[in-house]
Amino acid sequence: MSAGPCPCGSGKKYAVCCGPLHAGKDARTCEQLMRSRYSAYVLRLETYLLHTWHPYSRPDSLNLRGDQTRWLGLKIHSREDGGPGDGVGWVTFSAHYRLGEEVHTLVERSEFVRMPDERWVYLNGE
Repeated sequence: MSAGPCPCGSGKKYAVCCGPLHAGKDARTCEQLMRSRYSAYVLRLETYLLHTWHPYSRPDSLNLRGDQTRWLGLKIHSREDGGPGDGVGWVTFSAHYRLGEEVHTLVERSEFVRMPDERWVYLNGE
């Protein structure tokens, strides 16, 4: 996977896009974290997803092993705040996926916050 394109749709190679974040590097912006979380769903990286979820809203588990969802693509519509100097930010996106024979689109405005240790985490979405 490291030589191929990143699942997040950035146009970059996985090894220089979401790969370093999945390996432990912190995201600089909430959009970068959003993209890495989408890629983690594609790659079924449950540990990463839980680690980048705010403890207040984080589920106990995601059970991705048995999940039949096939993620097809991500489109970022907007980012509000969420830069290197911010404490909160929002990303509006749509993610296309196939479940069985049906194709669906998830549209969400995700809220991210910066933790005291300076890393971005996903708080919730609407």
